[in-house]
Amino acid sequence: MFSLRRRLSARLCLIPLAIATSAVANSAFADDHGPFLERFDTVSLVASTVPANGDINPYGIVVVPRSEGLLKRGHVLISNFNNSANAQGTGTTIVQVSPQGALTLFAQIDPAAVANGCPGGVGLTTALTVLKRGWVIVGSLPTTDGTSATAGAGCLIVLNSAGEVVETFAGGGINGPWDMTSLDEEEHAWLFVTNVLNGNVTAGNPHVVNQGTVLRIALRVPKHGEGIPALGATTVIGSGFAETADPDALVIGPTGVGLAEDGTLYVADSVNNRIAAIPHALTRQTTAFTGVEVTIDGALNDPLGLLIAPDGHIITANGGDGNLVETTRAGSQIAVTTVETATGAGSLFGIAIVPGRRGVYFVDDGDNTLKVLAPKNAPKGQGDESD
Repeated sequence: MFSLRRRLSARLCLIPLAIATSAVANSAFADDHGPFLERFDTVSLVASTVPANGDINPYGIVVVPRSEGLLKRGHVLISNFNNSANAQGTGTTIVQVSPQGALTLFAQIDPAAVANGCPGGVGLTTALTVLKRGWVIVGSLPTTDGTSATAGAGCLIVLNSAGEVVETFAGGGINGPWDMTSLDEEEHAWLFVTNVLNGNVTAGNPHVVNQGTVLRIALRVPKHGEGIPALGATTVIGSGFAETADPDALVIGPTGVGLAEDGTLYVADSVNNRIAAIPHALTRQTTAFTGVEVTIDGALNDPLGLLIAPDGHIITANGGDGNLVETTRAGSQIAVTTVETATGAGSLFGIAIVPGRRGVYFVDDGDNTLKVLAPKNAPKGQGDESD
């Protein structure tokens, strides 16, 4: 059955030039336009996420910003966490789904390709991003048998636009990379990565360890044919987040992250059922510890996936039921939309905005599909290359 909660090189001094990527909220909509989620009323199936090798448990999701190589603008990349035997931390595939529902395999990562650079091997997590220059970066939190007792520290795996592994980033605070968002300035990029394996979280009976972290990782990003992304400074900007091993979810800890227009990073603190804010996430040089509490409990029920909506609100996907929750930056929970009723708990994880602000994509690992919350009778093909 599917998991119930799912769910160094030279240091570069890189300073953000502007905040203008898909990881950052577009402020075209003001807060007084009402909840973003209430614009949409219909859930539709887009496609199965299961590739030919049978990998299941879709976790990470990101919309491709620009066509490059195999990547098609407006299509959706999805990472699978489990293999065909449903063993967690053993999935090796990233699939690409068109808005019309066509599924293709973008990458199947051979553990041998990362053997010397990814402690433990390959088990692809929700930490997934694609940069404008065509580089795809995905987190690995691997196991040998699907249990937390064999979990390895993992790494971030860098692939080119042909789906080929070109580099891994490991160590330097990367320890069980669980989710990620990015700020992409073309030549420079910044990754914001949550980590859930610090301390003795996987030892003995499940217990809470307050050592989860959020890292900011700077990259210099070349064009294809001019080298591969170069690792710069890594800074711990959040620490002390609760994390725990769990037989159903493998590990529970800080998960979804979203970068707002003002440089605040919002974090889904799953164990404590809260959303936290890390101020000055782009420039701070010290940890904000577990951040400033934005909201706790209420409609939240194990928040996992997190994004910043075009109106600046925070949308989270509940691991404990089939709901999306919309929260203002001031902490008011203003909308709850049920998008999954067949299995409910444990089905939701990664979420992404449909191009053109026309809905919300989400993975459903209850039946291994990509679905979309959109207006009734919305035409298929929204957000594709002709958009």
